[in-house]
Amino acid sequence: MAVALYQAKAEFFRMLGHPVRIRVLELLQAGPTPVRDLLAELEIEPSSLSQQLAVLRRSGIVTATREGTTVVYALAGGDVADLLRAARRILTGLISEQHALLAELRAAADGVPGDGSRADGVPGDC
Repeated sequence: MAVALYQAKAEFFRMLGHPVRIRVLELLQAGPTPVRDLLAELEIEPSSLSQQLAVLRRSGIVTATREGTTVVYALAGGDVADLLRAARRILTGLISEQHALLAELRAAADGVPGDGSRADGVPGDC
């Protein structure tokens, strides 16, 4: 078993495990973005954004370039955008399944026949 490989994968997903970092990556999918634009979009303290950008930079999935006095961030490659799209598809599927289950639970709570409840709302022999 390649423990080092699994450890590296776990570290990678842990690095992604912060809402601000995920949002930054989503914003950067549109192309290179100056820090001031990220700040305006995220509405967080500059020090918080700086900390999260440093994590992303150290991981190598974003790059930073200086254009005069402006620092511009970009995705280091297209694979990160692919990963975010895959995550979106997975979450959409999970939420859709949960939505269907919630509808079933609500129908059961309303005493819809066929769910173990009687039509008069009294629970059946469950």
